[in-house]
Amino acid sequence: MTALSHDLAEEFPGKADLIRRVAGESAHFANLLEKNHHLWKEIQQIQKDIRPAEDAALEALEKQRLSVLDEIAAMLAKAEQG
Repeated sequence: MTALSHDLAEEFPGKADLIRRVAGESAHFANLLEKNHHLWKEIQQIQKDIRPAEDAALEALEKQRLSVLDEIAAMLAKAEQG
């Protein structure tokens, strides 16, 4: 992973190097980044009316993404502590 996606750069400003390091050390973390990216793309497609979906489906995707972001944040906090 060389470039940090725009959405992650906004969610975790100033943490690009840490994100890259943890992704290189943890397959689980790298998978979370992929899952976040996939969910973000789906959400954007729905919001831009590229892909039709019910409001409940969009809300479910947003909740899934928030859960993933929470786990990413927890892993980053742990990595910062040592």
